[in-house]
Amino acid sequence: MLKSQELRNKAPEIDSLRLGAGWKLEDLKKPQIIVESSFGHSHPGSAHLDTLVEEAYKGVYEKGGKPAKFFVTDICDGEAQGHDGINYSLVSREIMADMIEIHVEATPYDAGVFITSCDKSVPAHLMAIARLNMPAVFVPGGIMNAGPDMLTLEQIGTYSAQFERGEITEEKFKYYKHNACPSCGACSFMGTASTMQIMAEALGMAMPGTALVPATSQELKSIARLAGEHALKLIEMNIKPAQIMTIKAFENAIMVHAAIAGSSNTLLHLPAIAHELGIEIEPELFDEIHRKIPYLLNIRPSGYYPGSYFWYAGGVPAIMEEIKEYLNLDVLTVTGKTLGENLEDLKKSSFYEKCNEYLKVLEVKKEDIIRKKENPIQPQGAIAILKGNLAPEGAVV
Repeated sequence: MLKSQELRNKAPEIDSLRLGAGWKLEDLKKPQIIVESSFGHSHPGSAHLDTLVEEAYKGVYEKGGKPAKFFVTDICDGEAQGHDGINYSLVSREIMADMIEIHVEATPYDAGVFITSCDKSVPAHLMAIARLNMPAVFVPGGIMNAGPDMLTLEQIGTYSAQFERGEITEEKFKYYKHNACPSCGACSFMGTASTMQIMAEALGMAMPGTALVPATSQELKSIARLAGEHALKLIEMNIKPAQIMTIKAFENAIMVHAAIAGSSNTLLHLPAIAHELGIEIEPELFDEIHRKIPYLLNIRPSGYYPGSYFWYAGGVPAIMEEIKEYLNLDVLTVTGKTLGENLEDLKKSSFYEKCNEYLKVLEVKKEDIIRKKENPIQPQGAIAILKGNLAPEGAVV
């Protein structure tokens, strides 16, 4: 029996409360799906998520479930920098994960769709998903467009310094500030937000090819709707996160992290997610994997192109194809298939052709963004763990 139906029998007032919230009588017997997001007006990564929530909501209904919307919005590390606000950043991850746990455990839900975009909210959602271990699918909130002349937010610090030195005018500086974030979505460079969306897919908790989809696209709305539908399938298949996020899945995620030169903050987040599942990840695993996986992704801040070009080049699946020989292809994913099966299915579909059509318009080649493993940007990943008299317990470089 579904958890929602068990608790209806134990707590008969649940039906009354549901009806008071606008549910219909026929909704009470349906599988009940929580649609949890960080929607709020706090920053561009969360301001658009209500549209994705609505799509997921429709997807659940269309497949015979009853969705319910829950929200815990997040803060923006960019807005918190330079003052005491940054001291609240990491603790917000813990509080968000706790609130999601509270939402699910205090109320009868059978599966979940989790939607968010940014630095602390993505790991918070993944930590909660792992902790709750109920059927769940993660929807990455997408990435913002680049501004004029590929302008992106991480360049504003440089322009600020140039303005202070008198190298550019106030008018020019204002132009850069006013155009660096031209849409909703995660900031368009390989910072923590973009990296963690990629990690969610690499772990197998997001559907293939869904990390860093342009936030303004119809494609992302379709992904959210399909996730709502898929939540019902996960109940039928009885697939839970602990079956997906195994040590092999975490190894895969770290391999992808090496290939994209992902954010060093990942060393805070992946071990925290793994810990929820009783898996311990030491920094040495990052060092070991980064020493053998080539760095392939030409995306800022380490590379040239804005982060919005990543999905156009084929996204996570394209990276995985390049490092396929190293990956654990037999791991289960949220699709109900193995990673290897997912990659083969994508090659048979129109996924890569659809993504690459955008590159034609931009007059950029896929290999300009995702290098072939035979021609890497550098032969090893971007993270090293050093130990010595300056850092006896280790340092991340």
